[in-house]
Amino acid sequence: MQKTLILLYGVGSYFVGVIGLACIILALAGLRPFGFLLEEQSTGLHPALWNSILVFIWGAIHTGMARPKFKQWLTKIIPEATERSSYILVAGITSVALVGLWQQVPGQIWHIEQTSIAYLLWGIFVFGWVFLLGATFAINHFDLFGLRQVMLNFKNAERPPLEFTKRAMYKYIRHPIQTGVLIGVWATPTMTYTQILLSIGFTVYIFVGLWFEERDLIAEHGEGYLQYRKETGKVLPKFGK
Repeated sequence: MQKTLILLYGVGSYFVGVIGLACIILALAGLRPFGFLLEEQSTGLHPALWNSILVFIWGAIHTGMARPKFKQWLTKIIPEATERSSYILVAGITSVALVGLWQQVPGQIWHIEQTSIAYLLWGIFVFGWVFLLGATFAINHFDLFGLRQVMLNFKNAERPPLEFTKRAMYKYIRHPIQTGVLIGVWATPTMTYTQILLSIGFTVYIFVGLWFEERDLIAEHGEGYLQYRKETGKVLPKFGK
């Protein structure tokens, strides 16, 4: 029964995580309004300050939960097989909250009306998110989203560690998932004052988070990762030796 509940928890967390990511993408595409959880747009704070607090909390939670020490502490409280699923669950909930509580700000920074350029930017926008999805499968999508862990636990099967991978886009970029996010948050034909702070916030979060992540990867893989850093770009591709 416990293993069944853990499996159901992992599957449910996966779908919550997907919903959270979808909320962000739909809001950036203008298909889902920012602030849909707010009954009124006034929170008593200036919208820029309110939105800055939201993105800071979102980033702090995501970065903090990804650290090895936090994972060690968390697995003393919950089953180890659910650690990644718990991260995905919290990521999904906080992403929905981020978009749903985001205050709208009137005005536009740019708006491209020329159809060919607008279509090109929408194409780049879609490419960014598809690139992100492809990057998750290039390593192990189901491990990254916690499904592999709960499924192997359900089967009472051994879970061998994943090998360090350099295939597909990982041959040229160390963090292609973040590359996809950066493309997605900036390649839009219309950039509003509502969106700009989210785009800036995500960009800052990515580079701060990558500093911590690379530090952890060096500690885990040592000289092998240091050599990998010389061969590849962080978020932009590096070709050749």
